[in-house]
Amino acid sequence: EQAVAVAGGIIGGILLFVLLGITAYLLWKKNCRLFSYEKLINPVKTTNANAIFQDQANSEIQRKSTRSRSVPFIIPPTLHGRDWIHLTNEEQVQEDRDPFMTPQSGPRSSFHSLAGAYVVGTINPDLYKFPEDKSETDFPDGSIGRLWFSIEYEQESERLLVSLIKLRKLQPPAESCSPFVKIYLLPDERSYLQSKTKRKTLNPQFDENFVFQVSSKMLLQRTLKFLVYRVDKQKKHHLLGQVIFPLKNEALTEDNKLVIWRDLEKENLEPPSEHGDIQFSLSYNDYLGRLTVVVLRARGLKLQEESPAVGVYVKVSLMNHNKFIKSKKTAALLGTPNPVYNETFSFKADQTELDTASLSLSVLQSNKGEKTLLLGRVVVGPFMYTRGRELEHWNEMISKPKELVKRWHALCHST
Repeated sequence: EQAVAVAGGIIGGILLFVLLGITAYLLWKKNCRLFSYEKLINPVKTTNANAIFQDQANSEIQRKSTRSRSVPFIIPPTLHGRDWIHLTNEEQVQEDRDPFMTPQSGPRSSFHSLAGAYVVGTINPDLYKFPEDKSETDFPDGSIGRLWFSIEYEQESERLLVSLIKLRKLQPPAESCSPFVKIYLLPDERSYLQSKTKRKTLNPQFDENFVFQVSSKMLLQRTLKFLVYRVDKQKKHHLLGQVIFPLKNEALTEDNKLVIWRDLEKENLEPPSEHGDIQFSLSYNDYLGRLTVVVLRARGLKLQEESPAVGVYVKVSLMNHNKFIKSKKTAALLGTPNPVYNETFSFKADQTELDTASLSLSVLQSNKGEKTLLLGRVVVGPFMYTRGRELEHWNEMISKPKELVKRWHALCHST
């Protein structure tokens, strides 16, 4: 009986202790809630907040009283505290200051951000500016002039309409300049159309239209060539520059008149080499590890006359340690000694491989029923494989990353 009494006393003590703990916890929670509630209903002592609430109440009263007369003008809170001039209908506008003020720092709503950036009621003129046409102002260094023209193709009549628009900033060797333009549709280099001669001007305006008859099947294999000449006092013609424009990359339709401008290029006056020449551009992007080749054109090719030519194309091959890596081909153009390609190819090449990699460009002629014939070949690369112009071209490409470096190269038959 004594043991039972002791056990009952212990259990009772424990229960009493638990009840006291629960009671104390509930009283503490109640006090916390009362303290939080009293803290919330206490008036805010910040004067700026009182000013904002007061201004909002005044704005609400003003909005109700002037609703029938005019649209209310409410001053955003971020603009309070500035100097304002009272106008009619109790509206307000800011005094003359810089309208493009920097917004105040700190977290704000989207409405506050807009109001802080530009004063309500003003116009941001930058939003209404049209993009500036810089084609007549931005000329590259060494520019010899720029040509504007337009092209359009009529499907039913199979006519190519070429409009010669203008030339700007010609750079003749003499002071006086009376320019005119000859227009060819390659590969036909025997016939051309010629513009009128504009007397004594470096910025002639032509606005002349020309028509070439060409079928839709052959259109994309043709290339426009513009030769710009000047006439001297003895009425001799001197070539100032040229523009080569392949049609294969353009979407020519009756509803699509393309207005185009191109910078004049100096014609290569050197006679072609024995097997012809090829012009291409090289560029290397060290960040992407990408080697880009733009095959532009070839000239003076010695076509094989034993069989009719189906087409002439260029094969570009990437080599490393003289081992083949990858090759790509241009489109095959009808047998012409002066084909124009303007096709771009890219190869993956790590920067560490530039000392052992090389590019081979082969000009090939395909014939009906016979295997492909090699017309000429050129290799560009580091000192390990090349010398002369080919080595210079490669080194210039490396020294000018991300920039297209363009050069002519003589073709040879060596393998």
